[in-house]
Amino acid sequence: MSEPGFQRWEGRGALGYLTLAAICDAQLADPPAQARVVVAHECFPTGMLGHYVRRLAEGGLVALLTSTSPPRLGHPAGGPKLASTSPLAIAIPSSDGAPIVSDVSMGRVTYGDVLSGAASEDELVPFGGEHAHKAFALALGLQLLVDSLAGSGYGAVLLVARPEADPVPALRARVPDLRLPGDS
Repeated sequence: MSEPGFQRWEGRGALGYLTLAAICDAQLADPPAQARVVVAHECFPTGMLGHYVRRLAEGGLVALLTSTSPPRLGHPAGGPKLASTSPLAIAIPSSDGAPIVSDVSMGRVTYGDVLSGAASEDELVPFGGEHAHKAFALALGLQLLVDSLAGSGYGAVLLVARPEADPVPALRARVPDLRLPGDS
């Protein structure tokens, strides 16, 4: 399904990596006039979301991407796992060629850390210590956003837009000696 400001991609169980790569290619080939919401249904796993938003920002587009996975985070007070780690990646293009790319998971560790043996599943809790309720709230909100738009199965939601301004060079000028999100 496609309209000027909306697209729905059916992954049909395909690897999320492949689905998101195709979605990025399509956005770069035919960017939105202003903005577009793209919903990907039945695609998992999606991997490091920062990779996809960086590609879009390097192509001159602002991008925000979140996705779902099996439930991995429980409420900080205990109970069953209710939300995925709900990654959120945001990229802002820059005329200096170095976009700002933020890519975070709401978990204190990632599921990739658990799979690689770098962390135990018990360490996969919302980040923030005594303020973990904030990460959990954001994880649950992102989970429900994707679930409400993608429907059953795992999916992703991308917002892609043409920028109206170029704020990154001025930000970099204010902090010339600091590494910013997405810098190499």
